[in-house]
Amino acid sequence: MPDPSVHSLPLPGGSPFDPDERDAWRRWRDAKLAGYPADAGELLVELRDGFCLREVEMVALKERVRRAGFAIYQVPPDQAENKAVVRAIGRQLGLERLDGNLCADEDNITALQVTDQGRQRFYIPYTDRRLSWHTDGYYNTPQQRIRGIVLHCVRPAEQGGENLLLDHEMAWLHLRQCDPALVRALMHPRAMTIPPNVENGVTIRGELSGPVFRVEADGSLHMRYTDRTRSIAWRDDAATDAARARLRELLHGDSPWILRHRLEPGQGVLSNNVLHARTAFEDGEGPGRLLYRARYYDRIAET
Repeated sequence: MPDPSVHSLPLPGGSPFDPDERDAWRRWRDAKLAGYPADAGELLVELRDGFCLREVEMVALKERVRRAGFAIYQVPPDQAENKAVVRAIGRQLGLERLDGNLCADEDNITALQVTDQGRQRFYIPYTDRRLSWHTDGYYNTPQQRIRGIVLHCVRPAEQGGENLLLDHEMAWLHLRQCDPALVRALMHPRAMTIPPNVENGVTIRGELSGPVFRVEADGSLHMRYTDRTRSIAWRDDAATDAARARLRELLHGDSPWILRHRLEPGQGVLSNNVLHARTAFEDGEGPGRLLYRARYYDRIAET
């Protein structure tokens, strides 16, 4: 008998994200596979004005997000360095509630660049090192789940810094297709535990346990995950071990579902917090790689 505690919320009838459902799952799986892009270039949308999106641009962005969990936009050259365009694009697509994380600027939008100053120097996103697979905010409380992200490129690195992206729905699909027990294990409320965050002897965030996959009240699928192997506690059972191994196999293999794109000036990724990683990079003698990141408690509006 399936353990009813694995679901974070009661699932609506016919949900494709119910590991015990069959017909809705098969229909959703077939449609998802048929629509998934073969290349990240299929997801690029050229915007005439990031501050005032045309209806055709809004439709195109949302269609790409439905297909792959994210879209790539390009704003005009005169808007490439304008931080305000990041907020404007998000708002027009239903992203309003910004996450004010520890390293964010006063406007709650984070400037991602290499630094050896402040608390940022302790975190990988502020270095030129490889950034492993994760979803943003996997350490956040359930009330502060990160559902939407805008990642905007002002300046790319001289070499490297390629983004790897995988729709978390495709990760769920892969595991569900292998064995429903794998997704059931990762939906358990204690599947993954994040240790406390302690700085200079002060605890700024306590230990946090929760599922990897969670079905939201609106029926959408949310994922919290990190590929870190240190200081992460996983539920100690065979099904969880098997699910983790299969997921890592997918993320570190040559799956055609993993899409790659190196952002150019004025380009951005607009996503429902899909799985993502970044290759290492090298800056030249200029000012160096700079991206703006806005993280939201909202998902991208579907209509």
